[in-house]
Amino acid sequence: MFIPSFLSLDHMSTNKFHALAQHDEDEDLDISNIHRHEENMCNITDNTIPQGDHRLQSSYCLWYSRKGSGKQDPHSYDKNMKLVATFRTVEQFWKIYSHLLRPSSLHSHADLHVFKEGIKPLWEHEANKRGGRWLVHLRKEIVNRCWENILLAMLGEQFMVGEEICGAMVSVRYNEDIISLWNRNADDEGVTNRIRDTFRRVLNLPPDTIIQYQKFW
Repeated sequence: MFIPSFLSLDHMSTNKFHALAQHDEDEDLDISNIHRHEENMCNITDNTIPQGDHRLQSSYCLWYSRKGSGKQDPHSYDKNMKLVATFRTVEQFWKIYSHLLRPSSLHSHADLHVFKEGIKPLWEHEANKRGGRWLVHLRKEIVNRCWENILLAMLGEQFMVGEEICGAMVSVRYNEDIISLWNRNADDEGVTNRIRDTFRRVLNLPPDTIIQYQKFW
């Protein structure tokens, strides 16, 4: 498991973790270098639910990727994607989320993905390839609030579309940021419209905000 540089090391040192030296922005930190004092922090291979925790309806994975500079290999996006953690309860989510830098503090061309366990955040993945995503371009000053709102709505099953939701993504760019919500079946107009309406409501966007639906095929 990897802990990329978008994790806030200062927060880690104040939450019962040993302080870590600063690393280059593109360097990943091996979890083995972290002496954990909270046994239930986030263990990818442990399927047990800590006593007293509130289980989510689905298990989720947090992924991180960042586009490098210069000419890119067409397959580099997949290669650059790092699995950071898996969480299955409300408490595990908040422990992980409290250590993350917010999107406004990430370097440009970084992406955060929170997807259901077993679904990789790639268009060609089996769960995504017949689907699509609703997306919106946001001003920098509101992206943190919108990202948190969409995560809480997704984890709390507010979209009411069964197993349709695959995951959410925030893409940090130079002048603006993009939040998107991915679903399995782009042909089901009723489902995509319901997701759109909840997407707009959850983000509390002005009525004239343009949101777009993009099919993956």
